[in-house]
Amino acid sequence: MRKYLFRFIFLMLLLFCKAITAQQGNITVSGLVQDNAGPLPGVNVIVQGTSRGVTTDFDGRYELQDVPTGSILVFSYLSYQTQEIPLNSRTEINITMEPDTQSLEDVVVVGYGTQNRSEVTGAISSIDSEEIASVPVTTADQALQGRAPGVNVVNSGAPGNSPVISIRGLGTPNNNSPLYVIDGIISSGMGDLNPNDIENIQVLKDAATTAVYGSKGSNGVVLITTKKGKGSQKASLNFDAYSGVNFITPRYDLLNTQQYIQYLGELDATPTRVSDSQYVDFIDNDTDWQDEIFRAGLMQSYNLALSGGNENSNYRFSGGYLGQEGAIIETGYERFNFRANSNFHFGNLTIGETLGVSFDEQNPERDSGGRSIIEHAIKIAPYLPVYNPDNLGGFQGPSSSIDGQDAENPVRVQTLGDASNSSVNIIGSIFLEYLFFDKITFKSQVGLDYSNFKNTNFIPSYSDDETSTNSTPYAQITKNTGIYQSLTYTNSLTYKDSFLENHNVEFLLLSEQQTIKNESINASSRNEISDNVEQLSLEGADLGSSSSEYVRIGYLGRLNYNYDKKYLFALSLRRDASSRFGESNRWGWFTSVSAGWNLGRESFMDGSIFNNLKLRGSWGTTGNDNIGDYRYSSTLLTNFIYPIGGSPVQGTTANGLGNADLKWEETEMRNIGLDVGINNNQFTLSLEYYNNKSDDLLIDRPLAYSLGYNDPVITENVGSVKTSGVEANLGYSDYEGDFTWSANLNFGTTKNEVISLGGVPSIPGANFEGEFVSRISVGDPLFYFYGYKTDGIYQTQAEIDEVLTANPNQESIQPGDIRYVDLNNDGQINSDDKTKIGNPYPDFTYGFNFNANYKNFDLNLFLNGSIGNDVFNTNIYDLEGMTRPFNASTRVLERWTGPGTSNSIPRALGATQNTNASDRFVEDGSYTRLRNLVLGYSIPSEFFNDTFSKFRVYLSGQNLLTLTNYSGLDPEIGRVSLNNGAGRDNFELGIDRGNYPQPKSVQIGLQVAF
Repeated sequence: MRKYLFRFIFLMLLLFCKAITAQQGNITVSGLVQDNAGPLPGVNVIVQGTSRGVTTDFDGRYELQDVPTGSILVFSYLSYQTQEIPLNSRTEINITMEPDTQSLEDVVVVGYGTQNRSEVTGAISSIDSEEIASVPVTTADQALQGRAPGVNVVNSGAPGNSPVISIRGLGTPNNNSPLYVIDGIISSGMGDLNPNDIENIQVLKDAATTAVYGSKGSNGVVLITTKKGKGSQKASLNFDAYSGVNFITPRYDLLNTQQYIQYLGELDATPTRVSDSQYVDFIDNDTDWQDEIFRAGLMQSYNLALSGGNENSNYRFSGGYLGQEGAIIETGYERFNFRANSNFHFGNLTIGETLGVSFDEQNPERDSGGRSIIEHAIKIAPYLPVYNPDNLGGFQGPSSSIDGQDAENPVRVQTLGDASNSSVNIIGSIFLEYLFFDKITFKSQVGLDYSNFKNTNFIPSYSDDETSTNSTPYAQITKNTGIYQSLTYTNSLTYKDSFLENHNVEFLLLSEQQTIKNESINASSRNEISDNVEQLSLEGADLGSSSSEYVRIGYLGRLNYNYDKKYLFALSLRRDASSRFGESNRWGWFTSVSAGWNLGRESFMDGSIFNNLKLRGSWGTTGNDNIGDYRYSSTLLTNFIYPIGGSPVQGTTANGLGNADLKWEETEMRNIGLDVGINNNQFTLSLEYYNNKSDDLLIDRPLAYSLGYNDPVITENVGSVKTSGVEANLGYSDYEGDFTWSANLNFGTTKNEVISLGGVPSIPGANFEGEFVSRISVGDPLFYFYGYKTDGIYQTQAEIDEVLTANPNQESIQPGDIRYVDLNNDGQINSDDKTKIGNPYPDFTYGFNFNANYKNFDLNLFLNGSIGNDVFNTNIYDLEGMTRPFNASTRVLERWTGPGTSNSIPRALGATQNTNASDRFVEDGSYTRLRNLVLGYSIPSEFFNDTFSKFRVYLSGQNLLTLTNYSGLDPEIGRVSLNNGAGRDNFELGIDRGNYPQPKSVQIGLQVAF
C-alpha cells in the first residue's frame, strides 16, 4: 500500500512540474473584433481543439488567458465567415469579420423543418423581427400588413380586434383565414402573441410549401418562430418601452342644431321638442355627438427579456405589458404576456420547450338595436344634451313621439354599465429530438393551444326620456364562458445525407393528430330590484351550453433532392382524415411536386453580376374542411319554444339537415417563380405567377322555411372558384459609408372568378335594410356588390314617363327621386334590373419600406395601400337617406327641391326605392397610407461608461396620412364586431356599417440592452 502511495505522490509532483513549465510558455491574448460597421459583440473566440474560449464584449473586445503560444484561435459568428488565425506568440490579434453571403440566406423555416434559401422551390415570403416590432400594434397579426406580396390584411381600429387576413385572394366562400403555426404548433391565431417575442414570420403561399399541411393548407400558412437564446451567448437583458396617444381626426359634416331645425321645417316634420315651449331649454343645445364619442386614448407598452446560452443549452425568458385606450370612449385592450423558451443538449439528444401565456381583457364597442356607436352619433338630434340627471341612468335621448326618431344616446350605449371580454391563453410545446448516425433525426412533439374566455355585459336600468322610448326598467346581466383546447401530437423521422459529392437528399416521414374541443356556457338574467348586483339569478333567466369535438389525423412523406444546389426537386404526399365528414369521405390525398434550376451556380455564370438566379415551379393540391362540426349529420335543437294552449312550452325540433355525402373541398395550385440576386444581393428581385382552382366548394345552400328546420340550410359540395395573380418583391441596399440605406417594394395582384355553383343560380351574401347587397354567381367574383345602377335624379314627370313605360300611371315615383337604369328595357324597374355594382376585393395591394442610417440616427418610413377595391358605404343611407327625421349630412341642404337643383341627392322623404341597394352607396375604397414613420437616435455606449450595449430613443407615428377618395372615416373596412347577423367575414367584405375607424397615433419609445 505504501509503495503505491509513493508512486502516486511522485506522479503528482511530475505533473505539477510539467504544468509549471507549460505555464511559462503560455501567454494572454486580447484584441478587437469588428465588421465594416464597427465593433461586433458576442463573437465566439475559441482555442482550436479545446473547449476554452470567450465571447467579445459590448465593444467587440476579448481577452484569453493562459493560451499556448503555438495555438490557433477560431473566430465565429452567425452570418459571418469563420476565421482561423495562428497565434505565433502574438499577444494582440485584431480582425475584421466578413459577411457569409451563403449563411445570410441559409435557414428558412418551412413546414415541419428548415431549408437553405437557395434550395427552396416554393413561394415563401419572409418577415424578420425588426419589421414586426417596428410598428406599435396591439396584435401581432396586424404587423403583417403590407409586408408580403399577395397577403391582404384588413385591420380594424377597435383595440384588440384581429384583422381579416387572406393569402392570394379568395378561393372559397367559407373561412378564408390562413393556417397559423407557432413554433411547430397548429394554432387558432397569433393575435395573443407579443410582437417583441417573434423572431421571424414565413408566409407559405403555394402547393410546394403548403401541401405538407394537407387539409389545412388551402388558404396559405403563416409560420411564426419565436425568439430563443443562442449558444455561447452571454446573458443579455433587453428592455423596450413606448407610450403615446391615438386619436381619430376625420369627421362627418353633420347638421348643427340650427341647420337641423331648418331642415326639418322644410320637410314639414318639425318635432314637438322644437315647437313645445316646455322643451325650450333643449333648443339651446348644440351637441357634437362625434366629439362626445371620440377621444385621445393613451397607449403604452413595456417589454423585458433575458436570454443567453452555452454549448449545452440556451434560454430566453420574457414578459410584456400592453395597454391601449381606444379612440372611442370606453373601448380598450390590455394584455400581459409571459414566454419561456429553452433547449438542452445531451450529446445527440435535444430536449426543449416553448411556453407562452397571455392574459387579455378587451372593452369592446357596444351596439344597441343592431346599430354601431357611429351610426347612433350620426342619427341622433344635435339639440339633445348628453346628460340629464332627472332621467333614470342620467342620460338624455330622443323620444319617437316628441322627436320623431329613435336613435339612441351613443354615450349612454357605450358607457352605462360594463362590458368586457377577457381570456387566458396558453400555447406551448415539449419536444424531444435524437440524432442517429449523424443522418437520421427522430423528433416527437406535443403541442397545446388553450384558451379560457369570459365575456360579460351588465346594463343597469335606464330611461332616456320621460316618454321612455329607449328604456329598460331592470338591470340586464349576460355572462358567456368557454374553453378552447387543441392538442397536437407530431412524430417525425428525417433522413438527410449527401453522396457522390454533389447529390443531397432529405426524406421526411411524419404522423400527426390534432384534437380540438370546444365548450361554452351562455347565460343571462335580469334584476328588477337593484342596479348594484351584477350576478346571474333565476329572474328572467336564459341558459344554454354547447360542446363540440374535432379530430384530424394525417400522414406525410416528403422528399427534397438537389444536385450541387443547382438542380432542385421536391415531392410531398399527405393523407388526412377529418371528423367533419361522414365515414365514407373522411380521407383525402394531398400532393405537391416542385422543381428549380439555380442558373447562378452554372459555370457559364461565373464572373457575372448575378449571385443568385433561380427559376422554380410547383404544382399540387391542398384541402379545406373549414365548416361547422357535424354538418354531415342531422341535428336536434332541444330548447325550441312551441306555443301550446296559448302558453310557451319548451320542446325539441329538427335543427338542420345533414349531408352524409360531404367531402373535402380541394384547391389545385400552380406557381412559377423567379429569384434574382445581384452584386452580393445588393439588389434582389422575386417574381411569382399563380393560378389556383378550388373545387367541390363547401357551401351552405338555403332551404325553404316550409321544410320546418330551425337552421334552414344544407352544406353541399358545389361549384368551383379560380384565382390568379402576379406578385413581386424588389429590394435594394447600400451599406457602405456613414450613410446607409435600404428600400423594399412589394406588390401583388389577384383576381377570383366563380366557375360553377353546381346548378345553383346564385347564393346571397350580406344583408342591409332587408336586402341582400352582395352575392355569389357564376362568372363573377365572390361576394360582389349587387344592386341597381343609377342615372341621376328624375327632374320632371316627362322623364319618369319616358323610363317607366310599362306603368305610366304610377304615382310612387315622382320628380326628385333616383332614376335607376332599366337594364332589360322592359319599361319598369324591378329586381331583374339588378346587376354587379362593385367588387370589395382589391385588384392590387402594395407595401413600401425605407430604412436609412446616418451615424447614430435611424429613419424608417413604411407605406401600404390597395387599388381597385370598392366599399358599400351604408353610412350614406344614414347621412343622405332622409327617410325619417334623423340628423344627416350637410349635403342634404343641397338636395333636390325642384328641376335642376340637384342631380345627385334626391328629395327628402321620397320614394322608398330611393334607398334600395344601388351604386349610390358604392365608393372607390382605394387608398395609400403612411403606416409608420420612425426617427431614432442611438446614444453611444461610452456615454454611459459601457453600461449599456444599446440605448436608443425614438419618436414614431402611425396612420398619419391617408390618401383616398372614400367619403367615410376609414377606407380600410375591417372586421365587423356587432351582432347584426352578418355571419362570416367573407360575407362582410368591404361593407362599412359605421365600422370602428383606425386611429392615428404618436409614440415616444426607448430601447435598452445590457
